[in-house]
Amino acid sequence: MNEDRLLPAIALRLTAAALFSLMNLFIKLAEQGGAAFAEILFARQFGAAVLVAGVVAAGPGFASLRTERMPAHLLRCVVGLVAMALTFSAILMLPLAESTTIGFSMPIFATVLGALVLREPTGWRRWAAVGIGFAGVLIVAQPSGDHMPLAGAALGLTAAFCTALVTILLRQIGRTEAPKTTVFWFSALSSAVLLPFYLANADLHPPLTWAILAGIGALGGVAQLAMTGSLARGPVSVVVPMDYTSLLWAMLLGWAAYGTLPVAATLVGAPLIVGSGLFIVWREHRRRREEVRQASADGIV
Repeated sequence: MNEDRLLPAIALRLTAAALFSLMNLFIKLAEQGGAAFAEILFARQFGAAVLVAGVVAAGPGFASLRTERMPAHLLRCVVGLVAMALTFSAILMLPLAESTTIGFSMPIFATVLGALVLREPTGWRRWAAVGIGFAGVLIVAQPSGDHMPLAGAALGLTAAFCTALVTILLRQIGRTEAPKTTVFWFSALSSAVLLPFYLANADLHPPLTWAILAGIGALGGVAQLAMTGSLARGPVSVVVPMDYTSLLWAMLLGWAAYGTLPVAATLVGAPLIVGSGLFIVWREHRRRREEVRQASADGIV
């Protein structure tokens, strides 16, 4: 991989992690400012749709968004909306660091789904990483403890599972669709679905709340584009580990906005979850590299 493309890929992924973390804080602030849940969801998706549409209009044009896989985009929209609603619910119920840490269980669920749904080969090392990751989740959530709402932890885990399901869907859609096409149709379709709920819950707000809602859409849209751009410039095995920097941002923003720091259980469990995720990404990179090498050898023979 050319270093001229690799370094921008890492920079874009780091930027996406920081922006998504700031967006999560804005979600909390919007609710505190009186915004309804449906308003927050709509602001996120509509803002992203406007931004992506602007990028497409200034670049390849709307003709590039033509697709023959609308049923797949509709399914991705439904699952993606469920995952986003659950994620936002967990963010509102839990401290930023804890909700971010539980969200890191997504690669663990993706490994399980990849083995069960896509029949991907999964050796004992990755299954061991899955087990260690789930142990970390149990330490953070502490089902028998009272340091965080159990409902919030359950929502976070369900959100991570749905996000992993989205990952499986994106692997299949990505075989024929460009990233910007997928992002655009998800944002546009979900905005249309959310519009009736937004209109039913829309209310007058102070200027600051409107600014925060606009910020959620802008931050989410720019972060989505940055994340997509990172994958276009660098391999998954390099850029995805940058996502774990969002835990540092969550801790910093949680302390700055609310004076809260992660509890001891989070500090113990987080390294297990992060470590298992990094190992899974590394093993996936090695597996794909071996597949490419074997395919090349077969071609030579």
